[in-house]
Amino acid sequence: LKDAARDDRKIVLERGIAGREFECAVLGNAKPAASVPCEILPSREFYDYEDKYLLDKAKVELPARLPADKIEEMRRLAVECYLACGAEGMSRVDFLLEAATGKLYINEINTIPGFTSISMYPKMWEHSGIPFAQLLDRLIELALERQQAKKATLFTRAD
Repeated sequence: LKDAARDDRKIVLERGIAGREFECAVLGNAKPAASVPCEILPSREFYDYEDKYLLDKAKVELPARLPADKIEEMRRLAVECYLACGAEGMSRVDFLLEAATGKLYINEINTIPGFTSISMYPKMWEHSGIPFAQLLDRLIELALERQQAKKATLFTRAD
């Protein structure tokens, strides 16, 4: 804390969550939908940059091996998080499932998730029934929809 206080006036403290890590893709504007989630299986204690991009040892379980009610809770929370943040188009919501309590925590929202050959966003949608080409078409449709809404917005100047 002392080291952090030397660098900034604001410090964020988070309670550690011992458990499993999941991701869920969200797609849409005003009425978003959530994909089937996946589980990240890190090769070491933490799923960090090195584990994800350099070591190439982390594994992914798609779909996540969870009871149906937990999957539905995760999908519902992913959409609620998306809407609460005012996200549009696409995002990925990451979760932690606490081992001791079974409680699900939203870890973060990625408003511009990866879209590379190793990215889970398109893979989760593929598994949910939206192939890559169709996903691209849908993202373009959503962008055009947002552009039309923006054009329809009237702005007035206060002088």
